[in-house]
Amino acid sequence: MKIASWNVNSLNVRLPHLLQWLERAQPDVVALQETKLEDARFPDTALAEAGYRSVCSGQKTYNGVAILARGRAIEDVQAGIPGFADEQKRVIAATVGGVRIVDLYVVNGQAVGSEKYDYKLRWLAALRDWLAEEIARHPRMVVLGDFNIAPDDRDVHDPALWNDESILTSTAERAALRRLLDLGLHDSYRLFHDEGGAFSWWDYRQAAFRRNLGLRIDLVLVSEALRASCKAVAIDHEPRIWERASDHTPVWVELVPV
Repeated sequence: MKIASWNVNSLNVRLPHLLQWLERAQPDVVALQETKLEDARFPDTALAEAGYRSVCSGQKTYNGVAILARGRAIEDVQAGIPGFADEQKRVIAATVGGVRIVDLYVVNGQAVGSEKYDYKLRWLAALRDWLAEEIARHPRMVVLGDFNIAPDDRDVHDPALWNDESILTSTAERAALRRLLDLGLHDSYRLFHDEGGAFSWWDYRQAAFRRNLGLRIDLVLVSEALRASCKAVAIDHEPRIWERASDHTPVWVELVPV
């Protein structure tokens, strides 16, 4: 099962890119973030014609998440973090082929010390509590999406710029991510690669993609029960060079039976 994540930064704009990538990459499951579409406008018909079932949780202009599956049912769908009151559509979970998929669009946080930063930390704490319950019910679990946190200095182009006091790399944000990993989740990319300099997001400004001034903030976390099943991982750079590209590019993991 090839499971991918992609922050498309407006599905209305990027639908042709998504359909092109689905045909080329042939993922079995795809988690999307920043669809920026109300559910009534989600392109489920176009995706069905491409061979993918879909479920979504969206809103106008901002946020929005969705899960796509090829040739498999999407079951036991949950939108949002139970018990955490939040109008922002940032979480959707479902079971596909016996694997619990949790798709996240983590809060950006704006700036360290801001109200949005405090909201991000509260959101992550609520997420951690819920995932502790989810992984007990669903040992075979993949948590993936745009985490808006670079795990360590290998995941940023300039650690002096992206430091302990910077948004996306601050001490508290990285500690919150470690608390998620402590549930028994593993960063699938790091199961195969120790080196730095591999990124999934590049700003549109300053020719950042061409200069590889990026961050690795799109993650695929796999539970301990799936760790041995991980056959391959990748960051697919090609969609980032397409015309009117998202500022993120797809990341994926391939699981095989063991």
